[in-house]
Amino acid sequence: MLVQLALGAVYAWSVFNKPLQAEFGWSKAEVVLPFEVAIGTIFIGSLVGGRIQDRRGPRPVALGGGILYAVGTMLASLVSSSDQLWLLLLTYGVLGGIGLGAAYITPIAMLSKWFPDRRGLITGIAVAGFGFGAVITAPVAKALLAGTDHKTSVFLPLGIGYLVAVLLGASFFRDPPAGYQVPGFTPAVGGRAVAGTRVYTFGEALRTRQWYLLTLILTLNVTCGIALISQAADAAQAVAGVGAATAAGLVGVLGLFNGGGRVAWAWLSDRIGRMPAFIGMLALQGVCFLILPHASAFWLFAVLAALVYLAYGGGFGTMPATAADYFGTPNAGAIYGAMIVAWSIGGVVGPLLTALLYDASGKSYTLPFTVIGILAFVALVLPPITRLPTAAGEPRPHFQTPGP
Repeated sequence: MLVQLALGAVYAWSVFNKPLQAEFGWSKAEVVLPFEVAIGTIFIGSLVGGRIQDRRGPRPVALGGGILYAVGTMLASLVSSSDQLWLLLLTYGVLGGIGLGAAYITPIAMLSKWFPDRRGLITGIAVAGFGFGAVITAPVAKALLAGTDHKTSVFLPLGIGYLVAVLLGASFFRDPPAGYQVPGFTPAVGGRAVAGTRVYTFGEALRTRQWYLLTLILTLNVTCGIALISQAADAAQAVAGVGAATAAGLVGVLGLFNGGGRVAWAWLSDRIGRMPAFIGMLALQGVCFLILPHASAFWLFAVLAALVYLAYGGGFGTMPATAADYFGTPNAGAIYGAMIVAWSIGGVVGPLLTALLYDASGKSYTLPFTVIGILAFVALVLPPITRLPTAAGEPRPHFQTPGP
């Protein structure tokens, strides 16, 4: 949780938009580039870090990734002129994004080995920290920004804070000892979310259709949820007619639902099954998006937005446990780490699709939100056909025992 709280601060980027625009004269498109680059490079860190973790253990990967993330943030404080946007992209975006991805995947893969009987709940708790990170960082960053004319200088104390949190948390990371078992637990009686009995290597997992189906499910869930996240404040003002201050306050509250959804849906998936949980998330988003553009009452808009945030966070809370169920835990770092490409794809497609449809429809959210709602309903065909990879024709994996 401590590590993920530091990493989740990336979701607080919106508080830098206007201050950086005011200081450097960057356009709205330019000022969000560092955030987009950070999200776009996360999968590089999660893929590489996940593979190293499976071989070397979680501690060195979490420490290395966390330090890279913190150092990238601190180096962003060197930006001092409008022609140095490239430096902000390189430091905060590339270095920070890759380090974030490596550190993010580590506790997820580690904890699924420690708690095989509660994979959904424990990974949900782990990634909930990421969802709550922005809730803590946003007001701190706002206070720091208000106290200086050189806005990028605030990245230095923030980076130091991230570094302290990561060093403290990651220093305790370790995998279970060889032969570790939870007393009294067997997968056959572990609830509705029954895990498979095969253990897949990274290469074997990539040769199954289930890996691609799971990645596609996560991609579509991210695409839908982040479509609203990217427009939440503006949409609240346009649809519900509230002021900018009220809309900003709503965005802060919605961050709590992003974090809470990661625990709630993951916990629920332990009881009703992983695929039924994803059906629930996608269906919920589909209904909410179809109603959202017509929710002129602020309370209704807020409730619908909160439900979308819950489902968006739920995907990140549930998918790590799903991947461990389908492919085993010994190579979970690399296998789920590669799935994080869904985050990068959805993080670009969702906001871009929404913005394009918004402009094409004459500055209205009716068309973009309706299209996103339909997309969520179309995605409902995927969970029922995504079954455990034990059918004939799948590559025959070998059994492994987690290393010390």
